[in-house]
Order: sequence, then structure tokens, then C-alpha cells
Amino acid sequence: MLYTGELKTQTRDEMRDITREIASYVKECGVQQGTVLIYCPHTTAGIAINENADPDVKRDVLMSLDEAYPWEHPKYRHARETRHPI
Repeated sequence: MLYTGELKTQTRDEMRDITREIASYVKECGVQQGTVLIYCPHTTAGIAINENADPDVKRDVLMSLDEAYPWEHPKYRHARETRHPI
């Protein structure tokens, strides 16, 4: 069984909880037991598994990524690739 979905983001840097969307699809398929594989083919997006109890975790992860790989650092060419709003 294969499901292809699309997620739209609102900002350049964003973390989203997709648990409900995945659970809804599994329920819709009638699957009782099995494994869900989530794949992201885009190079500038990723999938992370994390608890969602503390809303500050998202902020901390995004802040850490920005500190490690800032968009506006003159050394990084990726900052020049997307000057348009996403």
C-alpha cells in the first residue's frame, strides 16, 4: 500500500507534527498491524522523530540549526539560492 502526500509549509524554517495526518491515513486504509515508512525526497527538508510535550523543543531545534547553518552567512552559498519567499 502506497500513499503519497504533500505538506505545505508556512515559513522557511518550520517543524510540523504530522502524527494526526499519518494516523488518519492508516485508519482510512484499515490497517490493523504493520509499519509506516515516511520518506522525504527533498534535499532541503527532513524528518525528525521527537516527543511533542514541550513546545520549546521546536524553537530550540530551529535555533540550533540556524546557529550551525545560518541563512545569511556570507560563506554559505545556499543563502543565495532562495531569495524568494517560500
